[in-house]
Amino acid sequence: MRPLRPPQAQGRHLAGRIRLPDLLGPRRPDTGHLPAIDKYLCSFQRWLPGHLTSITDPGHAKTIRLFATWRVLPRLRTRAERSHITPSIRRFAAEQIKYATAFLQWLGERNSTLASCGQIDVDAWFAENTEHARTCLRAFLNWAMQGRHCRRSLSIPAMKVSRRAALSQDERLDALGRLLTDTEISMRLRVAGAIVLLYAQPVSRISRLTVDDVIRDGDTVLLRLGEPALPVPEPVADLLLEHIANRDNMSTAANPASRWLFPGRRAGQPSRPDHLSALLNEVGVPVAAARGAAIRQQLLELPAPVVADALGYHHKTTTRLRNETGGTWSRYAPGDHTRSPAGWAPRRTGDRS
Repeated sequence: MRPLRPPQAQGRHLAGRIRLPDLLGPRRPDTGHLPAIDKYLCSFQRWLPGHLTSITDPGHAKTIRLFATWRVLPRLRTRAERSHITPSIRRFAAEQIKYATAFLQWLGERNSTLASCGQIDVDAWFAENTEHARTCLRAFLNWAMQGRHCRRSLSIPAMKVSRRAALSQDERLDALGRLLTDTEISMRLRVAGAIVLLYAQPVSRISRLTVDDVIRDGDTVLLRLGEPALPVPEPVADLLLEHIANRDNMSTAANPASRWLFPGRRAGQPSRPDHLSALLNEVGVPVAAARGAAIRQQLLELPAPVVADALGYHHKTTTRLRNETGGTWSRYAPGDHTRSPAGWAPRRTGDRS
């Protein structure tokens, strides 16, 4: 019979079983090379073994390892392949692991386990913790029920959705006017804030814009956020072009030819969206409230499908927001209105009506 390892050694043993090739995923069949990997995915993968090592109960460590391997990591990889992982997504993935670990420890203190956990335990934990903690634990409980690690009859309390009120139109215009005239605010924050206030863009997307997304068409400046590219009004256009000519973080040896509209301090990387968002809040542009005001104003002026295509939103999102704002374009049909319907032909002059 093999001797039992001490709890700390058990954690190291489990952590050691997570091999780097497994974390990176399979090689590409066409080239045999490992796929490109997102830096925040790498960051999470470096953090995970250390967290597993810190779990003293070997049963808990095994459960958390399974949860990370079969739920959290696949979701992160899918996101990285589809677009990119933001710092907030990386942070939320780690918090899902941390709160799942804390929940198992909490059950142990109640002389219970995940397998024996009852509805009274779930309700008690949800009652004792914050809404953020409940949101982070939700994925773990769903995974545990689907995998029969706990009773499938458990009911997870409904999630409360709270949205910050959007800026009023007057507040939005005041903020935009301040960005256009206040030279004490850094140029990149003035431009980033104007894009939020005009085009309702999330900071995670703004940070990944490149100078190639800014198009000069004669005297007109266009910004490509969706299709078609949108015209930039004159005061903001001048600010945008001045920013491109004098971007921050371009003087270092690592960034002399950066194409990012908002270059970061690290070589070849854009500004971190969480850092950019915090700076915008400091200069009086609360990003979520500003986006809410901008998208609602766009939907009062244009049909929801047009706004969705031009700003890169999903059609369902703009339709829902249009209904909330009482927009008047409810009968506008989505699609390409430049093409004629199938089978249609223009009426000739001699045709009878």
